[in-house]
Amino acid sequence: MKQDKPASCPVIHLDNLELTPQTNGQNFAAAFAAIAAPLGASKLGARLVEVPAGKKAWPFHCHHANDEMFVILAGSGTLRFGDTRWPVRPGEVIVCPAGGPETAHQLQADDNGPLRYIAISSMNEPDILEYPDSGKVALFAGAAPGGDKAKRRLSLNFATRDAVDYWEGEV
Repeated sequence: MKQDKPASCPVIHLDNLELTPQTNGQNFAAAFAAIAAPLGASKLGARLVEVPAGKKAWPFHCHHANDEMFVILAGSGTLRFGDTRWPVRPGEVIVCPAGGPETAHQLQADDNGPLRYIAISSMNEPDILEYPDSGKVALFAGAAPGGDKAKRRLSLNFATRDAVDYWEGEV
């Protein structure tokens, strides 16, 4: 990270953030950098995200414990929210409250260039995420999704088809 202010300064310019790339298969690619945690926030998550043309950053998902908000900075794309799709462009703010599949969401960049936005989260943990497209569930405890993975006490991903009865295996 390029520094033009003292380390204890609560201000950072987005252009000074070093983006970390992430890809998975043909459909998913993004580069991102934490904003809130490096400046001392522990209950508020924020990161700068840049999604290449035609790509999605993360799978279609919902959070059961965390609200999310996205501020579109540059580029255009599509928000998939529940059963609906919405075009998005710079200057728009998207709110995705905690809930079930009806609040599942995903942003995809249009084919004409990258989509750049700030993702903001309430950072509650533990959190349960559902992935309606793939029938998966994820559980996170110790650090919320987007938080410090080294602090995570529990991180599980599984297919809902593998669920067992509450009493199975108990003696």
